[in-house]
Amino acid sequence: MKKIIILFALLPLMGFSQNLFDKGNKEVEKDPTELNITENVQGTLWLPDGESNPPLVIMLTGSGPNDRDGNSVMTKNDSHKQLALALKKEGIATYRYDKRVVTQMKKKKVDPNTSFDDFITDARDVVAYFEKDKRFSKIYIAGHSQGSLVGMLAINKNIDGFISLAGAGEVIDNVIVSQIAAQSPGLDTIARTTFDKMRAQEEIVEDVNPYLMQLQGPQMQPFMESWMAYDPAIEIAKLKTPVLIINGDRDFQVSIEQAKMLHTAAPSSQLEIIEGLNHVLKKVGSDDIEAAKSYTDVNFPIHPVLIEKMVAFIKE
Repeated sequence: MKKIIILFALLPLMGFSQNLFDKGNKEVEKDPTELNITENVQGTLWLPDGESNPPLVIMLTGSGPNDRDGNSVMTKNDSHKQLALALKKEGIATYRYDKRVVTQMKKKKVDPNTSFDDFITDARDVVAYFEKDKRFSKIYIAGHSQGSLVGMLAINKNIDGFISLAGAGEVIDNVIVSQIAAQSPGLDTIARTTFDKMRAQEEIVEDVNPYLMQLQGPQMQPFMESWMAYDPAIEIAKLKTPVLIINGDRDFQVSIEQAKMLHTAAPSSQLEIIEGLNHVLKKVGSDDIEAAKSYTDVNFPIHPVLIEKMVAFIKE
């Protein structure tokens, strides 16, 4: 079961023959919370009731073709939607948006040349938009998984705080190799060799193990190389803003050791390891099979301690 979950979490870009996000061509009334900032950034702005100048959290989703709610074509858990609702109840505004590839899929125009840098561009466009909006007292970025690194690279002097949710603490190729080693000893050595070749040569690596094609195949290498170019430990050390690092002891994709790496790189940061928190921000028990259901079952609740720690950091 863990192997399936890791594949869900790590696939950076997937080419689908059909648009599984498409809800048809029916005319629907425009949602008043819909806010499209650019052609690539289409999202939802939730404002808390009765708050004149609330803080705003810009939410960045993780790796894979994820939408603003935290769902993909293979998973539906509403993690980001549930988190946004919980923050709204605490008087905190949120903006969450579909990843660029999801927007492309909805338009049935997927760009195979989409890179990690495009995600950074989109996040910076969101920051530029809201730093001019006087409705908000403060602006925070909360980046989940891959979005943690994207968030670090999008921060400027107008951002009041950064929250890393299940963010890696080292370059992504090291993270992937460690995950493979935990599940398929021996295959990790092959993956490491391929990543090293990708770093050392300009041309595409053609000799890729069949079991690693979804991560290291020729069509994936340009994206992976653009992602591998950034080291989260180096980037978080550059930040001048307050930082909250959160991870869970039931996260099978990004271990608590990764969170500790980030904290070591940014020693003034606040580190919170939450018991029972998994990678999709849900509260789960010790049963692995039951915990895996949280990826595809919206009835699993967002971990209450996660909400508590985020709210305290934002309102302090």
